[in-house]
Amino acid sequence: MNDIWFDANHVEALLGGRAVIHDLSLKLKLGESTTLLGPNGAGKSTLVNLINRSVYPLVKPSSHLKLFGKSTINIWQLRSSIGIATSELEHRFLPHICAKELILSGFFGATRLGRDQNPNQSQLAKSQSIMEQLDLGAFAETPFGQLSDGQRRRLMIARALVHSPKVLVLDEPCRALDLKACHQLLATMRDLCNQGTTLLVITHRIDTIIPEMSRILFIKEGRICDDGTPTQLLLDSKLSNLFKTPLRVLEHKGYRQVLPG
Repeated sequence: MNDIWFDANHVEALLGGRAVIHDLSLKLKLGESTTLLGPNGAGKSTLVNLINRSVYPLVKPSSHLKLFGKSTINIWQLRSSIGIATSELEHRFLPHICAKELILSGFFGATRLGRDQNPNQSQLAKSQSIMEQLDLGAFAETPFGQLSDGQRRRLMIARALVHSPKVLVLDEPCRALDLKACHQLLATMRDLCNQGTTLLVITHRIDTIIPEMSRILFIKEGRICDDGTPTQLLLDSKLSNLFKTPLRVLEHKGYRQVLPG
């Protein structure tokens, strides 16, 4: 089906010689924003690495991993279809490079603009538009090292959007953010969903699951252990089992908070 962007069948993956993804069979659709939820060490980030091709699945006759219907994909085709923003990527950028250059570098798959990398007028206009969209216009000339954590996170999203990808993958987007920065980022994520971008958000925080999420996946010990809607899964008993601690869920306007059970 042409609306399936991620198709895994009996996939296993190793990290440091240890199996971290076990028998993954999963299909993700365009237009269906999804949250992958699980405790630390559950294998969430490895799934991101399978998507961005920094980790490859074990080759087995009965398994496959396809992105947009293809088992092999050109890295440039991947960038034009899937944007990925991770905290690991943040650490690759030099602190003195300005925000505008970091976004423009996304057109070339680099961490800064080289001497032979000259953005054209279309790319300059696109980067300016994205910065305004994510409320970063005032920081275009600000060095990366002088931006707040929230501004840096939005900048990573802006950079991931330069190719107008169909899918945006966010790995722990609210990590280390204060309440204001977190709420601003959640508003950005909601806007992107409402504008037609399909999100895959990887997190361990229930309070950062936006109301626009239509699907929730639970992952534990490298396995998808539950799959359903927020109403079906974000419940006291199911979350308590996932995180192995008693939890009580409170809901308000589509958001959820958890308290000790």
